[in-house]
Amino acid sequence: MADPVVPNGASRELLLFTRQGCCLCEGLEEKLRALNPPPQIQLLDVDADPALQARYGLEVPVLAVAVAPGAGPTTATSQAQGAWHELPRVPPRLSGDGLAVWLQKNGFPGQHA
Repeated sequence: MADPVVPNGASRELLLFTRQGCCLCEGLEEKLRALNPPPQIQLLDVDADPALQARYGLEVPVLAVAVAPGAGPTTATSQAQGAWHELPRVPPRLSGDGLAVWLQKNGFPGQHA
């Protein structure tokens, strides 16, 4: 995995690799949207793309941060080409301030713009 530090000027946008019916995915999305202010989140269903399904299998949720504004996560290719930086697995019990601190420690720009 690449260095977790995101370059200066990185987007405040997160990409959540998910799948329908995944309770861990839904829980993480809910916790992210509860942050104040909530980050921009794009959801990407891994089952909609065979390459993503092969890459992630049942290993969702996976959270990634955009390393360039307008990174456009529509395919596995854009993620693999470095438009998105995959973060370490989010501990499922984190929420609120703990989740915000975890995001900052893992390269996501602070919650204060």
